[in-house]
Amino acid sequence: MPSVKKNTAMRRRLVSAWISTVISLSLVLLLVGMGSLLLINARAVSDYFKENMQVSVLLKEHVTEGDALAYQDKVAAIPGVRATRFVSREEGVEEMSQMLGKDFLDVFETAPVPISIDVNLEAEYVSSDSLAVIKSVLAESPLVEEVVYQTSLVDALNQNLRKISFALAVLVALLLFISFVLIANTVRLDLFSRRFSIHTMHQVGATRAFIRRPFVGRAAVQGLVAALVAILMLVGGLFILKDEFAQLFQIFTLDSLLQVMGVMVVAGVGICTISTFFVVNRLVGYNRDQLYAY
Repeated sequence: MPSVKKNTAMRRRLVSAWISTVISLSLVLLLVGMGSLLLINARAVSDYFKENMQVSVLLKEHVTEGDALAYQDKVAAIPGVRATRFVSREEGVEEMSQMLGKDFLDVFETAPVPISIDVNLEAEYVSSDSLAVIKSVLAESPLVEEVVYQTSLVDALNQNLRKISFALAVLVALLLFISFVLIANTVRLDLFSRRFSIHTMHQVGATRAFIRRPFVGRAAVQGLVAALVAILMLVGGLFILKDEFAQLFQIFTLDSLLQVMGVMVVAGVGICTISTFFVVNRLVGYNRDQLYAY
C-alpha cells in the first residue's frame, strides 16, 4: 500500500512538472510567434501605411462637379493609382470645419474650399521619384489648380519603415536565441531529475541511441503541445483585439498567420528535441560521483 501511494505521488509530481514545463515553453513560443507575426507582415504593414497616404488634387474654382467626376475617371485610369475619392465643396468645408473650427469661414466672403479629388497610390509608387512623375501627370490637366502631398512625410515614412523592419528582424532573432536558452534550460532541469534512471540504463548496457529515443520522442511531443498552446493563445489574443483594432485583420492575412504557426511548431519541437539530444548525451557520460555532485 505505501508503494502504491509513493508511485501515485511520483506520478503526480511528474505530471505537474510536465505541465509546468509546457506552460513555460508556451509563453516563450508566444513571444516568438508575436515577433514572427510582425516580421512576416512587415511588408504588409509598410504597404498599408503607404497605400493610405493621400495625394490631394485641388481643382480650379470654375470646375463643376460634372467635370470633376469625369476627370476623376481619368485619374483612376493612371498607372499606379489604387483608389480615388471625389470631395465636393460641401464635404471639403465640413472637413475644414472639423480641423479649424466651425467659425473659420467667418473671415471669408465666399467658401475658399475647392472641389478636390483624393488619390491613393499603390505601395510601390509611394516614393519621391514616382510621386513627382504622377504629380506632373496630374498637373497637366487644365482643370487642376494644385497637387498637394507631403514630400517630407513620404521620405520619413520610407526611412522609418526600413528601420522598423530591421528592428523587427533583430527582435525576432533575439527572441529565438532567448527561447533556445530558456527552453534548453527547462529541458535540462527536467532531464536532470531523471539522471539516475539514465545512468542505470547506461550501466546495464543500453546504447546512447536507445537511451535517447524515449526522451527525444517525449520532448518532441512536449514541444508540439507547447506550440499548440502558444498558437491558441496567439489566435485568442488576435480575436480579442479584433474589435478594437479591426484594421489589423486587413494586414494579417491567413497565409501569414499559418506561416507564424509553422514557425512556432518548428521552434517548439526543434529546440526541445535538440536540447534533449545534447543533454541526454552529456548525462550518459557522467559517472556516479558526477551525478551526486549536482
